Amino acid sequence: MTGTLPPAAGDQYVPLPGAHIVTTRALLAARENLTDAIDARAMMCVYGDAGFGKTLAVNTCLRELEPGEEVRRIAFRSRPTARAVRHAIFTALGLAGGPPAHPSEFDRLLIDALSARPRTLIVDEAQWLNSDAFEYFRFLWDDYGTQLAIVFVGGQGCRTVLRKEPMLASRIFIWQKFSRLTPAEVLQVIPLFHPVWETATPEDITFADTHAAHGNFRSWAWLTAQVLTGLKRLRRQHVETDVLRWAFHRLGEA
Repeated sequence: MTGTLPPAAGDQYVPLPGAHIVTTRALLAARENLTDAIDARAMMCVYGDAGFGKTLAVNTCLRELEPGEEVRRIAFRSRPTARAVRHAIFTALGLAGGPPAHPSEFDRLLIDALSARPRTLIVDEAQWLNSDAFEYFRFLWDDYGTQLAIVFVGGQGCRTVLRKEPMLASRIFIWQKFSRLTPAEVLQVIPLFHPVWETATPEDITFADTHAAHGNFRSWAWLTAQVLTGLKRLRRQHVETDVLRWAFHRLGEA
């Protein structure tokens, strides 16, 4: 999806009525880091394995920090050329008319648009970017006229590629790695994540994390959806070991 930030309801990969965004240490750090990067009109890299809550944290924080039209999101699903990056930014900014045919004209149009007022670009799935694409973002950010903050969000590959580009890596203001929840964090935040876990025992939550969720928020969302179905199918009122085992089978974790 390219354009403005998506609605908050779209942050979860699985529809999960009743779920709450919980304030983890990583989310608190992201809010502080994003505030500093935006204030400095700097570049930031948020990276980590899939399902650890990177995109959700960035979207949630930026809705609070930069509401309205100042934030634009770009996501790539394959390795883009510089031309594809130009067109993605053009679309994200919602510029009028057709994109220029000549690269130098296209560059000038984008620089003028990004100089008109402060902007924040979220570049999601940034692990797909190659050297040329990263270099193009650096080119735009380096221009004296642009008032641009850029947040690269991606897997471990995002950091690896960035580190191979010394000119760009030296300009990254903040690096933030997202990791899996520790066992202690799981016991603290999962009862706040969804009402179904409020009455679960610490032993059952630890059992669920050890056998299925593994400190991964996306896995916890999928598990929660299966547990809600399991409670209905097994006619139970609360999470119990047999309900968890039923859910594990559906997730291939038996």
